[in-house]
Amino acid sequence: MSDRLGIEHQTVFGLPPVEFVHLAADVGCHCIAIALVGGPYNPHGYEPFSLRDDPALRRAMSTAMHDREVSISLGEGFIVRPEIDVRSQGADLDTMAELGVEVINTVSLDPELGRTLDQFGTLAGMAAARGLETTIEFAPSLTIKDLDAALAALRHIGRPDLRLLIDTMHLARCGHTASDLAAIDPALIGYVQLSDNTLRQRGATYRDDSIDRMVPGEGELPLHDILAVVPSDVVIGLEIPMRSRAEAGEPTEQRVRRCVAGARALLAAVRAAQLPTTIETRSAT
Repeated sequence: MSDRLGIEHQTVFGLPPVEFVHLAADVGCHCIAIALVGGPYNPHGYEPFSLRDDPALRRAMSTAMHDREVSISLGEGFIVRPEIDVRSQGADLDTMAELGVEVINTVSLDPELGRTLDQFGTLAGMAAARGLETTIEFAPSLTIKDLDAALAALRHIGRPDLRLLIDTMHLARCGHTASDLAAIDPALIGYVQLSDNTLRQRGATYRDDSIDRMVPGEGELPLHDILAVVPSDVVIGLEIPMRSRAEAGEPTEQRVRRCVAGARALLAAVRAAQLPTTIETRSAT
């Protein structure tokens, strides 16, 4: 199960793409999630970059990925907003396809649900035309606020190449349980983002908590139960931005190594708990 661990771009707070590839390989992960530009939080003062505007950087990143056997598990940055039509994002989808991305993720900040669903469908169609699949992410702070709303969106849009992204913090903070996740068709789960946190919001805003999470196993989320029902073929991306630790001076590599170690220990515990069931099943047949 640990072989499918990836590192999400928010975890590394703007680390440039080539360095990101090398870091992932150095900690034993073979996939990363990217955005085309660095995010707004850059506590280490990394040099700004744009995969959108810099063909040489894209080539250097592709070379590094080939050399280090790292691929891109998820393309981020496709946000539905009231003032923007997703049809303007065709060039970004082209860039994602050029880099070998197979799945993109979308969220909505548009309060109009009908327009959100229309934009999701349009974006998924544009992605499919380039050979990409799409996931929808839900969170209490987004237009699609919980698992039920996300499932309703999938039913409304009705595309087989549109699935769910499950973020463990958002899932638990929405009040959902592992049983809720186990009750849905596993084929609808396209990607998982793993982090830990408190069950109750700590920060003044939900965003404060979203960019200051905890190493898996160090918080209050029922991660063992959630991971036990996650399909075995789904990438588990470590989305664990720890802003307070970064601002305190903890190096990016040190934080990432702690997150990977915590995730691997947790996945090993899940696997160990499942082994008796597996053995009993084989004995019965």
